[in-house]
Amino acid sequence: MTIQNNIQNILTRIDAACRRRGRDPDQVRLVAVSKTKPAGQIEEAARAGQQLFGESYVQEFTDKREEVKLPVTWHFIGHLQSNKVKYLRGKVSMIHSVDRLSLAEEINRQWQKIGETVDILLQVNLAEEASKSGATADATEELARRLAALPHVRLRGLMTLPPYCDNPQDVRPYFSQLRHLSERIAALNLPNVSMTELSMGMSHDFEVAVEEGATLVRIGTAIFGEREYR
Repeated sequence: MTIQNNIQNILTRIDAACRRRGRDPDQVRLVAVSKTKPAGQIEEAARAGQQLFGESYVQEFTDKREEVKLPVTWHFIGHLQSNKVKYLRGKVSMIHSVDRLSLAEEINRQWQKIGETVDILLQVNLAEEASKSGATADATEELARRLAALPHVRLRGLMTLPPYCDNPQDVRPYFSQLRHLSERIAALNLPNVSMTELSMGMSHDFEVAVEEGATLVRIGTAIFGEREYR
């Protein structure tokens, strides 16, 4: 299968999952997770119509961004250290992995320097796994309140990485929980906060995520093949 065929297959499956829930497929965007993949494969995907790409490593992203000549949109989806934020400044349109106030404050400082704002998502560690980043569900509401006061970031929703399960149905409760948490935060009517995005679902479970309300699905393997480990 070619990258083009893989993308079309995923979009067809997203469409079917939306229709099962009476959702508009236009509400769901595919984030092609291109970490560890060469610029040539990103451009191949872009030529097939894919415009949104997600990267997880700051140095790899900054190098790759210079190599990719086609017009694409970049999201940063990996764990982010505060001292690396400056390298993303003005280069990504969304950061999915904001998990603490200090990181959001640094993002705010860096985008203030260029007089712009950036969309962010709060990463929530619903299962409270020690191996994964993310705020706890209990801390997320207060964190959202604090982020609302930062003028150069716009909180647009939540992201999660649920535990891996062989049966995608087993992670449905986590996706449902994230949706309900998002709805609770939206009900607070915080300034500069609009909970319109749910970043959840990857290659093995994205259809369940879409059924539960995902608006951004992060898919790498099903597009590009198995990951090439760094």
